[in-house]
Amino acid sequence: MASHTVALVPGDGIGPETSAAMQRVVEASGADIVWDVAEAGAHLVEEHGTPLPASTIEAVKRNKVAIKGPVATPVGTGFRSVNVALRRELGLYACLRPVLSIPGAGGRYDGVDIVIVRENSEDLYAGVEFEEGSEGARKLIALCEEEGAGAIRPDSGISVKPISKAASERIVRFAFDYARRHGRRKVTAVHKANIMKHTDGLFLRAAREVAAERAEDAAFEERIVDAFCMNMVMDPAQFDVVVFPNLYGDIASDLAAGLVGGLGIAPGANIGDEYAVFEAVHGSAPDIAGQDKANPTAQILSAAMMLDHLGEAEAAERIRRAVRAVYAEGAHLTADIRKATGSSKPAASCTEFTDALIAAF
Repeated sequence: MASHTVALVPGDGIGPETSAAMQRVVEASGADIVWDVAEAGAHLVEEHGTPLPASTIEAVKRNKVAIKGPVATPVGTGFRSVNVALRRELGLYACLRPVLSIPGAGGRYDGVDIVIVRENSEDLYAGVEFEEGSEGARKLIALCEEEGAGAIRPDSGISVKPISKAASERIVRFAFDYARRHGRRKVTAVHKANIMKHTDGLFLRAAREVAAERAEDAAFEERIVDAFCMNMVMDPAQFDVVVFPNLYGDIASDLAAGLVGGLGIAPGANIGDEYAVFEAVHGSAPDIAGQDKANPTAQILSAAMMLDHLGEAEAAERIRRAVRAVYAEGAHLTADIRKATGSSKPAASCTEFTDALIAAF
């Protein structure tokens, strides 16, 4: 088995604990991974003036592949998301979120097997915002009035939603490529083009054009986002690969995770033409940091995705089999899963859960 060097960004909060658990499991899988450790997180701001030092970005660029633990992002104030910054710096335009039922994880449904593909580079997450009362906000309000675009209150903060044809085509092609490589049957494009005709409408037109070119790869359908959410809750089995603009994809991926047991078991990846960053998508849970209570499943399954990306499919499948076995057996599950399943059994620690996984290989 070939050796691979991977950048490891442990993160903050519970990140160092889940990252350490992931490293143990990857080693037990038989994969030969050399870890190039780089730091990110709130604890670096005082020294570096940023939670994402240039040295960390360089480590990812050097190795092409990285896996990271969670990093806290302040709500409403403070520094911008480390995840968003990494996506921009590295051109990680596609967010890949598999949603798979794990028996014993407390999911609301069995048999869910969906892959969410989210455009990462634009939409409202482009961060083009103008504060209430600012010159930029005033100019935009005046422009909207001149163009007859509708009245905007003068005390409004304003976000701009850029959607481009090129980025829309790129992400839909990514979804069809994924479907073809993994034997998936259908791609669903989700939008709100009935209301936002010049942004979501553009996304939908691009999706239709790509789908017409790729009809041999997978079937294609389209859904309005609010109807999609209702359909997901009623019958998630009707979906296969689902592709979204940025904001809807962010919301829908967490909704989907909730149907199968929560973010504690939700892996993820952010992928571009040159680099790939794999990550647990849950928060940093500072309230339980350092207490050996964290559930490392999401980061461990993200590592399995990383091994697939590196061509280590056998090691990746060993990890997934071990996860399924430990959840099905049910004796060593962490507190979040005990709560999700309504079980009164004692919760396992992060270390105990990881020990059980390794024993299951």
